[in-house]
Amino acid sequence: MEEMVNFVQFLLNSEEIISKGGLILVTLIVFAETGLFFCFFLPGDYLLFTAGMFCGLGLVKVPILLLIFCLAAAAIAGNYTGYFFGKYLGDSLMNRKENFFFKRKYITNTEKVFTKYGGNALVIGRFLPIIRTFAPILAGIIKMKPAKFALYNISGAILWVLTLCLLGYFLGMRFPGILNYVEYIILAFILLTSVAVINSFIKLRRENKEGVSNP
Repeated sequence: MEEMVNFVQFLLNSEEIISKGGLILVTLIVFAETGLFFCFFLPGDYLLFTAGMFCGLGLVKVPILLLIFCLAAAAIAGNYTGYFFGKYLGDSLMNRKENFFFKRKYITNTEKVFTKYGGNALVIGRFLPIIRTFAPILAGIIKMKPAKFALYNISGAILWVLTLCLLGYFLGMRFPGILNYVEYIILAFILLTSVAVINSFIKLRRENKEGVSNP
């Protein structure tokens, strides 16, 4: 049990992931978080930011363009995995028993985002934890056309990776001392993304209530 706890703590520590696992492990984690429903808890946003920052600081001996290419490819492939899973196995997912790795509300909340934003939910959802993992699955469940899914999937992945990796990269190059504040930056990322998710759900719930009261 202790080994499992230590492993989970390692997965949630972006500094250790990057320093010990390198580009390969970072790429695999981005793929898993964006494509496998039971990996929704992995640190996608701040892992991209920290990887870019470590690259800018020279702590990761990988060219920034190679880093961006690998992570964008992983994000695209991950979403395709989720899409095909939802398309062919979505019914079994919806009927499965709830546990820590799957709660029906994840699909329900993601569906509300789709109702509000349509296909753009795949782009917007890239910046929202949990939604990022379940959006491509829901796209498969509702049988979104492959060409339309490809457009939103690829554009969303590139925007997500470019934004966070380049932000970390240029901050790392410009302010080397930022390394001493990584923990605070990651905490800020968690708070910001959590607030964004909660705020989105509150707005959607309010809109749904107004729609019911004003048919």
